[in-house]
Amino acid sequence: MEARSRFEVTARDPGCQARAGVLHTRRGPVETPVFMPVGTAGTVKALDPAEVEALGYRLILGNTYHLMLRPGADTVRAHGGLHGFMAWPHAVLTDSGGFQVWSLAHRRKILEEGVRFRSHIDGDLHLLTPERAVELQEALGADIMMALDECAPHDAAPRYLDQSLARTTRWAERCLRARSPAGGALFGIAQGALDVPRRLRHLAELAAMPFEGLALGGLSVGEGPDRMDAVLAEVVPAMPAERPRYLMGVGTPLDLLRGVGHGLDMFDCVLPTRNARNGSLFTWQGPIQIRNARHARDTGPVDASCACPTCRRFSRSYLRHLFLADEMLGLRLNTLHNLHFMAELMRRVREAIRLGRYPAWAAETLAALGAPPLRPLDPPGNKK
Repeated sequence: MEARSRFEVTARDPGCQARAGVLHTRRGPVETPVFMPVGTAGTVKALDPAEVEALGYRLILGNTYHLMLRPGADTVRAHGGLHGFMAWPHAVLTDSGGFQVWSLAHRRKILEEGVRFRSHIDGDLHLLTPERAVELQEALGADIMMALDECAPHDAAPRYLDQSLARTTRWAERCLRARSPAGGALFGIAQGALDVPRRLRHLAELAAMPFEGLALGGLSVGEGPDRMDAVLAEVVPAMPAERPRYLMGVGTPLDLLRGVGHGLDMFDCVLPTRNARNGSLFTWQGPIQIRNARHARDTGPVDASCACPTCRRFSRSYLRHLFLADEMLGLRLNTLHNLHFMAELMRRVREAIRLGRYPAWAAETLAALGAPPLRPLDPPGNKK
């Protein structure tokens, strides 16, 4: 059987844990470190898939929970999976739906069998088991699937956390048994809240299983960036070096540069596209809010150093007008700009790693963005 995926590290920075590589999926290679735009309901909001492709993206994320409820996995399967459904020719990663179900605290109940929950759309009762999560993701045609897990709160009590981690491990084993020979790669998700010893123990349990990659879940859920960074500094170096390392749901430039410095390879977040729809735009001098009055007569682009389609053609004044007039074009142009920024940020990240100057480059970039500096990064080989 052909490999579901293959990962190779092509460069390591001598000054920290940062590394560049290539994730070979069944729909082509993806350079890492990589940021994945989120296409929750089978679309990266406001953009044609061809525009996402033109920005350089070769891996996007789809959401199992939302797609299972509407339009339904069978409908997507009838199109040949998400690729045919949304006309996207490149790789797709799908989450298991576990995080969305976890966030519906008043609508769900966690059982050993799985998670029973009521749809936020029509109130219908559903049961999401590890086996069902894999079945749904295979119906969606995912190239990379995620195991069903429980995202425990960052302030969970130790006893509850132990029970949750043990159940997530059992669910991980069931996901592996459930996948078909034709299914995509499967990643396990290590949990543990902010408890580093428990995270390390859970990571070791999952690392012993034949997952193609491993992810860290349950971070950036209210604990604050500095506490998350402290956990990453301890945990990421212990992740298997031969497999891709994925930090789920994290997407600010500061968090990405911190995560890369600790040795992470993959990131996703709705923040760039959501911010764009709210008028918050990235620039290489720090974010701007396009609705502000100071942009009303500004005939210059959002960022003079940016080569995105928005900055090449339109002014801040025009974008502000579109936003205040609630014109759909404004949302599209803002989204194009923010996703171009993220793609360019990751391109520069990979280049800095290949040149062996990532810590210095990251410090310079964060200073220009007006973001807090990086904490000291550990050199290669330091696994705490």
